Amino acid sequence: MCGEIDKTFLIAGPCSAESEHQILTTIKAIIELDIKLNYFRAGIWKPRTRPNSFEGVGTKGLKWLQKAKELYNIPVCVEVATTVHVEESLKYGIDALWLGARTTSNPIIIQEIANSLKGVDIPIFVKNPINPDIELWLGAFERLCNSGITKLCAIHRGFSSHETNAYRNDPIWEIPMKLKRIIPDLPLICDPSHITGNSEMIFSISQRSLDFLFDGLMIEVHVNPTMALTDKKQQLAPRQLKDLLNQLIPKNASTKNSNYLLKIETLRRDIDKFDKKLVEILANRLEISKQIGSLKDKNRVAQYQPTRWENVIEANMKYGKSLGVSSKLIKKMYQCIHEESLEEQTPDRNGSINIL
Repeated sequence: MCGEIDKTFLIAGPCSAESEHQILTTIKAIIELDIKLNYFRAGIWKPRTRPNSFEGVGTKGLKWLQKAKELYNIPVCVEVATTVHVEESLKYGIDALWLGARTTSNPIIIQEIANSLKGVDIPIFVKNPINPDIELWLGAFERLCNSGITKLCAIHRGFSSHETNAYRNDPIWEIPMKLKRIIPDLPLICDPSHITGNSEMIFSISQRSLDFLFDGLMIEVHVNPTMALTDKKQQLAPRQLKDLLNQLIPKNASTKNSNYLLKIETLRRDIDKFDKKLVEILANRLEISKQIGSLKDKNRVAQYQPTRWENVIEANMKYGKSLGVSSKLIKKMYQCIHEESLEEQTPDRNGSINIL
């Protein structure tokens, strides 16, 4: 689709640029710890959910980043959300730009930014949209490509969710992995700071992304996180970043180890057998579901019975737990079966609707 940028990189820096002193002391601390940075990041314009909160220092912060770049010879990047942001950033020699989740969610703004970048081929990092909609993410890349941008990278920062879990933004790993399958040459990095919203969880998500062969990380780092004006709970101190990087274990796509290759092939054959059985069971279940739908229809009984649905989910989550299967997996699996039953039993197919 588009050309690549360097695949082995780390982006780090504060959530927000707060002062020249904060910017320079943060980057100085990172450099003195011998941490190799590809880009130093800082938020200049902060798209806050509510007004009357700190919304960034604006253009003057670009001067601080420019000075940091000159002093430490490190490329710098900022988030842009309007064409004015793009123009100001380019004027001050910002090396790369990233588009936030709110921006990616709006095709009109993406197109405006893409138009403003025509003729300017600098690296553009695109965060996933707020909602788990891969089409919006793909559309952003297509619009930028159409404007001649060839240095593109995806940033996985998690998705907004109504479900309560441990994360600020649910990782839903299957979406970035699907993006990687659709655009294999597109570099993909992880933003564990925004996924977790909690500095104590950043390592686990960072390692998980490496397990999935992500190409790099964007991590928020502040010289004094407890005093940060935005997102203080998810920012690391420079020493914490160093410790985290030392603990991470890179992974390979494969290995030439003959013992591994023999064992993995045996286990995969076993998996293939179980997969075939699963498909056969699903086919049999759907056939019975159709018969239930037909029987209800003939007897004028309502197709959807919420109590039955709740009992099936509850019973199987409990049984799954006894076998060591997560409730989350059971719920997701039955949701898919539920949707397929709806599709199979719609009136335009055979005149009835059935769920279970």
